[in-house]
Amino acid sequence: MPDAQPRSIVIFDLGGVLLDWNPRHLYRKLIPDEAERERFLAEVCHPEWNVCQDAGRSFVEAEAEAIARHPDKAELIRAWLSRFDEMVPRQIQGTVDILETLHARGVPLYALTNFSSETFRPTRMRFSFFERFRGIVVSGDEKMLKPEARIYRLLCDRYRVDPRQAVFIDDSLKNVEGARTLELHGIHFQVPDALAIELKRLGLLD
Repeated sequence: MPDAQPRSIVIFDLGGVLLDWNPRHLYRKLIPDEAERERFLAEVCHPEWNVCQDAGRSFVEAEAEAIARHPDKAELIRAWLSRFDEMVPRQIQGTVDILETLHARGVPLYALTNFSSETFRPTRMRFSFFERFRGIVVSGDEKMLKPEARIYRLLCDRYRVDPRQAVFIDDSLKNVEGARTLELHGIHFQVPDALAIELKRLGLLD
């Protein structure tokens, strides 16, 4: 059944939707033992540690904090920033193909991402699909994170996006649910084929 409210704008998350971001792409090279690697990612450079950079903390501060906790892991901790590009070895081609099709159809495209300012800039330079966005909101620049309502509002206000006309795509269900509270049509991304089916249902793709 079509969405009751017509949707004509698409807002993408980046990591896990358009970019194949995963710290394991790098740390498999640095920590061959799986159990040791998973312990490092759970206890040293853990998700909550990384989220602080997404919220605006500098890597100077982040590295100092983690090294103070685990001085024996200093080299591995510093690799997070110095070798960040190895955590994003490729784009997710199926989703990029969808983005390109939407762009060719004249659909206004935006991005809303939880991303450190320091790692976002060089990542943006590596992938040409960023040119398709009319606007991008980066959490590290704004010092606020999805799923906080204010970051969705910020994008909508800054770029004059009516949330009732927009679709928001994210691989995090809590971020999708956050968007839905503002009347954005949230899509929980899992694979490109399923995304294409949903966008067709909404009339955004043929």
